[in-house]
Amino acid sequence: MDCVSRAVAGTELRGLPRHIRTSHLSAMKESAIRGRTANRFRRGPAVPGFLGRWFVGRMEPPVKTPFRMKSPRSVEPNAPSSLARAFASFIASQDEVRNFLTASADLDLAAIPFPNPFVRGIRFSLATGLHVIIAHERRHMWQAWRVRRAAESRTSERSPVEDARDTSSHMN
Repeated sequence: MDCVSRAVAGTELRGLPRHIRTSHLSAMKESAIRGRTANRFRRGPAVPGFLGRWFVGRMEPPVKTPFRMKSPRSVEPNAPSSLARAFASFIASQDEVRNFLTASADLDLAAIPFPNPFVRGIRFSLATGLHVIIAHERRHMWQAWRVRRAAESRTSERSPVEDARDTSSHMN
């Protein structure tokens, strides 16, 4: 069993937080519909404003110690999942974001606000919401890279006898 499989078999792999993207996208889709109805069509690039850029910057990896954010309880990771299920969920969520972006490409994403589904009273532009999703994905990829690196490090410290024992126990 390779080091990545060992990490996956352990508790390091949690179901990818698809519900985060789903919650954000649900709120964003409703706002996009309202923006389309109000004829809020694209006038410029989809970039976040000052506060949105600051918030997105806090989400980018590596995690900045003074700005660590605790996830709300509603978005804590799912129970451990198989690698195949986590990957399928990840790909499905990427498709969902891509479909939203394609359907909303003609809208002024920087000017249409949506309510933050996790922090009441906070509103961001659709552009900020998309940038948050992307930064959050990069953060999770960075975390996964760190898990893999730690697993590889633990494997290199194991003796050949331990590796042989693991391999033979998984062949039965």
